Amino acid sequence: MFEIEAVINAFATLFVTIDPIGLAPIFLGLTDGMNRSERLSVALRACIIALFLMTLFLVAGQAILDTMGITIHAFRVAGGLLLFYTAFEMVYGSRQERKQKDSEKAVTADQIANLAVFPLALPLIAGPGAISAAILLSSEDPSIEWQFTLFGIITAVVFLVFLAFLASQLIDRYLGVTGRMILTRLLGVLLAALSVQFVVDGLGAMLS
Repeated sequence: MFEIEAVINAFATLFVTIDPIGLAPIFLGLTDGMNRSERLSVALRACIIALFLMTLFLVAGQAILDTMGITIHAFRVAGGLLLFYTAFEMVYGSRQERKQKDSEKAVTADQIANLAVFPLALPLIAGPGAISAAILLSSEDPSIEWQFTLFGIITAVVFLVFLAFLASQLIDRYLGVTGRMILTRLLGVLLAALSVQFVVDGLGAMLS
């Protein structure tokens, strides 16, 4: 039977890796221009999708990667490159311009679903680090009890992400157009740095 220290360590590992608090301002920047109900829909969908992905890799992550001949390091590089594209749009305002053209239209279900899947669910919530952590934690103890415990821990952390996304809406009330523009570009720079770090870490591990 596993000890309580193992549970605490698993929670701490996943919480720090996923970083719900750090994701809140990124969510705010990505959903710039959406109203409260649209942001709620994106947050809920993203968290549900991320929970599904994390659970999938918890149960069969190593087997999936081995079957496809993919290493977690290659996955990290690919996720970083995709994330950099989103950061580029945020920094240079092309994403905001696209939203302004659609300002007279309601955000469609497809747009909400697409944003929820990428980049929120993958790779921001269920990113390479979180997926690799789930795989490594799962391999520590093959017992059913430990697997269910890890599922509960993952669910709790993803729920904290959802709460952080909801709290980010309060910030938007105190930001004007200029504030949102500055924040979006600043977060775009941070996202670019994060994406480059994903690529560097992945390449470093592959070449070492």
